[in-house]
Amino acid sequence: MAERERESVSAEEPFPWHLGVFDAHCHPTDTVASLKDIPRMNASILTIMATRAQDQDLVARFADEVGFKETTLRNHEEGKTGECRVIPSFGWHPWFSYQIYDDSQSDSKNPAIRPDKASHYKAVLTPAPDDEEFLSGLPDPRPLSEDLAGTKDYLSKYPLALVGEIGIDRSFRLPTNWLPDQAEERDSGLTPGGREGRRLSPYRVQIDHQRRILKAQLNLAGEMQRAVSVHGVAAHGVVFETLQETWKGYEREVVSRRAKKRRGSAAKAHDHEVGDEDGAKCRSGPRPFPPRICLHSYSGPPNTLKQYFHPSIPATIFFSFSQVINFSRPTSSKAIEVIQGVPRDRILVESDLHCAGDRMDGLLEEMIRSICRIKEWSLEDGVRQLASNWKHFVFGQAPKDV
Repeated sequence: MAERERESVSAEEPFPWHLGVFDAHCHPTDTVASLKDIPRMNASILTIMATRAQDQDLVARFADEVGFKETTLRNHEEGKTGECRVIPSFGWHPWFSYQIYDDSQSDSKNPAIRPDKASHYKAVLTPAPDDEEFLSGLPDPRPLSEDLAGTKDYLSKYPLALVGEIGIDRSFRLPTNWLPDQAEERDSGLTPGGREGRRLSPYRVQIDHQRRILKAQLNLAGEMQRAVSVHGVAAHGVVFETLQETWKGYEREVVSRRAKKRRGSAAKAHDHEVGDEDGAKCRSGPRPFPPRICLHSYSGPPNTLKQYFHPSIPATIFFSFSQVINFSRPTSSKAIEVIQGVPRDRILVESDLHCAGDRMDGLLEEMIRSICRIKEWSLEDGVRQLASNWKHFVFGQAPKDV
């Protein structure tokens, strides 16, 4: 069948919501009023992300009010319709990492000893700001240890919660301060802390600082054995290097076919050694790397994929794609090539939207139809595969054959 014909048939085919659709990454807490729209959505489960000080508690609130219940998955597996639910994720987005100071190797864990506000921001922003009015409008910096402790508390309270959204962004620039008339006109329906149309300043967050904040959160995810959702923009190399640092010393042994044959039955003598669900041998104590990692709305080039699938990597790496990021730009052809290169059991779908409801459903459907066309899957098989992949990512269940 010609590509044009396949696209036409796929577009006309009714969408199989009843099979279960799972959003791997979204931000409905940016629009709190959309909480009421979640139960009536066609999607099965939304994986909702925290990003900053103002939304950590909101993510917990959404989890309390419309959090995942086992019956949600069971209903879809039995072909019944059920209310959409959420899985919470807690963490600090790289856009807000400048608000955190690293107190891990200093006496500043003592609350009476906090870094000078201006000195902190001059150290972590580039170029170092000398605009006193801009500096005075920034929030007081927060100690990393307190934010990690808060995230750990949330992860303990919500056993299925993820760590996210975390990552590195080389392109991000801080917004300018609110002007008096702007503050009065801001949309009260949006959660504070975002840009909300403000002009951008020339200041970016130092990459080394972003790396420290990311690595600390990755270590916590490893300690708690939770999956993570990672943001990477114009920093694909440094994201991989930071991830790689966390699993250094825990790499899986890669044995050649010839060596396997030489070992022969001797391998059976080691059958008592226990491996985790991702195949790495167990070591005593907490691990410093997450068991499962999703690179969300992945925008890297196709030739970087292979580094994430090296057999020595002890974590399982997923890639998720969204209509609003991956297919809203002239570079969508690159996304098509990347999707073609991702193995069928490592691909996820997301909306990355700030508001729950019909538009979120629509974006998920569009993205799933696109993935199925690119991968040459039937629509039902594709929905089943993506559902299986999401369960593996979030719950650690090995994907089933589709």
